[in-house]
Amino acid sequence: MLCIYHESTDPYFNIATDEYILKYLKEDCFMLWRNDNAIIVGKYQNTLSEINYDYVKANNIAVVRRISGGGAVYHDLGNLNFSFVKTGNDSNLTDFKKFTQPIVDVIQSLGIDARFEGKNDLMIDGKKFSGNAAHIYRNRILHHGTILFASEMRNVSEALRINPVKYQDKAVKSVPKRVTNISEHLKSPLNIEEFTKKLMDYVIAIYPDSKLYTFTEEDKKIIKQLRDEKYTTYDWNYGKSPDYSFKKAIRTKGGLLEMNLETKNGFIENVKIFGDFFSEKGIDEIEEALQNIKHEESAIRTALSKFDIEKHFSNISLDNLIDAMF
Repeated sequence: MLCIYHESTDPYFNIATDEYILKYLKEDCFMLWRNDNAIIVGKYQNTLSEINYDYVKANNIAVVRRISGGGAVYHDLGNLNFSFVKTGNDSNLTDFKKFTQPIVDVIQSLGIDARFEGKNDLMIDGKKFSGNAAHIYRNRILHHGTILFASEMRNVSEALRINPVKYQDKAVKSVPKRVTNISEHLKSPLNIEEFTKKLMDYVIAIYPDSKLYTFTEEDKKIIKQLRDEKYTTYDWNYGKSPDYSFKKAIRTKGGLLEMNLETKNGFIENVKIFGDFFSEKGIDEIEEALQNIKHEESAIRTALSKFDIEKHFSNISLDNLIDAMF
C-alpha cells in the first residue's frame, strides 16, 4: 500500500487527487491531506441549495463537487481528510466501518471514546467528528472521510446554513448533525500535525506491505490537468446539479422583488419576476435575457449589463437582482 501525505491545500487539486489515486495508480493507497477553506459537495447534490451563497462569496470559500455521493461538508486547515483506495473482487467493497476503524483506533488510544455510529459517521459523545463517503470504479473503491480536529465551527455552520424554502428538487440533501472537534476532548495537548503523524504511523504499522510515497512530477501533471479541466469548472461544480426550481423574495428600496427560476443542467430555462415595484419599461426584456443563461453570477451580470436596470425596476439595482437569484 502506498501511503501519501501531500502538502497541497488547494481544494480543487486535492479533490482531483482523489480521482487520480483511484483511476491512475495501480497500487492500493492511503492518503492524508488538508484543504484550505472549501465546501465539498456530494456527486448527486444541488450545489446551490447546499451552500450559504452570500457567506461563501464574502469569505472566498471554494466550492468543489467530489465523485462520491453523500452530503456536503466544510473543510478548513483544522480538518484532516483521509482517503483509502483498495482493489478487490468482493461485490461488497463498501464497508464504512472497516475503513474508518484505524481512525477510531488512533483516537481511542488518546483516551477518547470515539465510535462508529449510524451509516457512515464517527462520533464522540453523540456528536459527529467524521463523515464518510465512497465511490466504486471498476473493481476499486475510493473511501474518503473528514476528521474534524480543530476546525472553526462558526465557519462550518455559517457556510452550510441554507434556506430550504428557496429550492425544490430531488437532489440528495445533507442532514445537519451536532458536530465536535477532537481537540475539545484531548486529555493532553496535541496539534494536528502530531495527530496526522500518529495516524500515518498507525496505518503503516497495520499494513505490512505499506510504504511512503511522494507524487512524482508526472503524477502532479496529470492531477493538475484533472484540476484545471474538471474540478475548477462551473459545469462540474454547479452544472451537474439535478434540475431544480428556485424562489426567493427580497425587500429593496423599490419594493418587494420575487425571483422564480426553473433550471436544467445548470441553465435558467424559465424566469418569472414578481413584486410591488414600479417599472418604466416593463420587465419582459429582462426575463427573456435571463433565459438559457447559467445560474451563475458572472454570466447573469454579463447578460444584464446591456440594460439600464432602473428603467425596468425603479429604485432596484443590478446587485438587488443578483441577490434575489441566489
